[in-house]
Amino acid sequence: SRAYSLVDSSQVSTFLISILLIVYGSFRSLNMDFENQDKEKDNSSTTGSFNGNSTNNSIQTIDSTQALFLPIGASVSLLVMFFFFDSVQVVFTICTAVLATIAFAFLLLPMCQYLTRPCSPQNKISFGCCGRFTAAELLSFSLSVMLVLIWVLTGHWLLMDALAMGLCVAMIAFVRLPSLKVSCLLLSGLLIYDVFWVFFSAYIFNSNVMVKVATQPADNPLDVLSRKLHLGPNVGRDVPRLSLPGKLVFPSSTGSHFSMLGIGDIVMPGLLLCFVLRYDNYKKQSNSDSCGAPGPGNISGRMQKVSYFHCTLIGYFVGLLTATVASRIHRAAQPALLYLVPFTLLPLLTMAYLKGDLRRMWSEPFHSKSSSSRFLEV
Repeated sequence: SRAYSLVDSSQVSTFLISILLIVYGSFRSLNMDFENQDKEKDNSSTTGSFNGNSTNNSIQTIDSTQALFLPIGASVSLLVMFFFFDSVQVVFTICTAVLATIAFAFLLLPMCQYLTRPCSPQNKISFGCCGRFTAAELLSFSLSVMLVLIWVLTGHWLLMDALAMGLCVAMIAFVRLPSLKVSCLLLSGLLIYDVFWVFFSAYIFNSNVMVKVATQPADNPLDVLSRKLHLGPNVGRDVPRLSLPGKLVFPSSTGSHFSMLGIGDIVMPGLLLCFVLRYDNYKKQSNSDSCGAPGPGNISGRMQKVSYFHCTLIGYFVGLLTATVASRIHRAAQPALLYLVPFTLLPLLTMAYLKGDLRRMWSEPFHSKSSSSRFLEV
């Protein structure tokens, strides 16, 4: 078909990996909720009381104000990188490497827990003021540090993709959208942000700001350090410039070009899918498939069985495929959120209305009226 001919292997790899990252990050987030609930139940059995409002301090919930101002903050950051990249590139590279190290360690943690379970206890080892860590956590962090060091020395795109995957999963797992209202505010604002900086920034700044910032390589910190310390012409000078892990890149089968997808185009829709997955689980646990006011008309039992997560995930797949085809047709960078936001939000809103869940999902969907509720409130 014509659609198939407009998509090469690199783009297929990009959106398949992005879908896997969203699914994995969403289920890691849901698993963290289960672990927090188990801890709260253990604490309640120990202390004789249960506090349903307690949350994990490491989880960041986005409120309406943050959702409105996040596109503005992202625009300011983009302009800073556009005008002052030469001045801040080393600091930005180091900060990105540190964040990528922590995020990739989080990505590797389940595998390391599986590997260390037969041969070592899960007791934590104390490192003084640094904290206490299990053997699996130490192993995942060591592997992550090793990967980042190899990436700094080689600059290989596969290692950059691995670090970008860790950032995607960590952000989806640790950042939460509390309601459909906040989700609509955030994604709508980011859609406008993405469209403006891709399509209209060239008219103001004589350059496509988004594309230039996303594709501009940074000086290698080892090269900068060798020049600052005057270590000689052969020390640290043969290391490559680094393309920062703020995107996924895959080479085409011919090697003539790379397909690129920013991690924001994965994380932001991923937060929406994480939200609907948690809502599906909440409804299933509370045995209230008919909660909320009934929607208009008769809704078939088959449609009632379709989960919001599967509906939104299919929308993400179709939206990303549409963005991929559009980029090949126009032979230019496309704002992926222009396609992803409508294809995810509109089916979700329609299904929520037909199922009668729209009002509840719009505001405080996880709030339980029962004081004895054992669900995590986020």
